[in-house]
Amino acid sequence: MTLRASLAVPVLLALLSGSAAARDATVTYKSMSPELALDLARATLADCQKRGYQVAVAVVDRFGTPQVMLRDRFAGPHTPTTASGKAWTAATFRTSTTELNAISQPGMMQAGLRHLPNVVIIGGGIVVEASGSLIGAVGVSGAPGGDADEACANAGLAAIKDKLDF
Repeated sequence: MTLRASLAVPVLLALLSGSAAARDATVTYKSMSPELALDLARATLADCQKRGYQVAVAVVDRFGTPQVMLRDRFAGPHTPTTASGKAWTAATFRTSTTELNAISQPGMMQAGLRHLPNVVIIGGGIVVEASGSLIGAVGVSGAPGGDADEACANAGLAAIKDKLDF
C-alpha cells in the first residue's frame, strides 16, 4: 500500500462517519395534536366524573411540557399542580408514577427520586405511547387515592386508544 493510499483510508472513514453524524444530528418523533391531548383530558375527566370524583387532569407532551389542563369545578385547589406534576414525572421518567412509587420506597436504591425537584411520585400519572414511542403523559389528582386517579387515567387512555395509531 502506498503512502497516499494509506492516508486516504482514514480520510474516507472520517467522511463516512461525518455523514453518519449528520444523519444523527436531527431526530424525528411523534407528538399529540392539541385536539388529541384535549380528547384524552376530556375522556379522563369524564371517567372520573362517572365515578363521582372531582379531579384535575393534565396532559403533557413527551418532554413534560403542558398541553392541556382541565379542573372540575369542585376539585381542590392543589389538584392542578399535583396532576401536572404526576404527568411531568411519568413523561420524564418514562414510567407510571405508581411504578416509580414502588421502586423508590425508603431504603431502596432509587429512594432519592422522591427528593428531586418537581417529582410527584403518587399514583395517577401514566405514559401515553403510540406505535411503541412515548408521545406524552396524563396525570390525575383529586380522586380518593392514587389508584383511583390512575384508574381514571387508564380509562381516558383506553377511550382514545384508536386515535393513537397515527
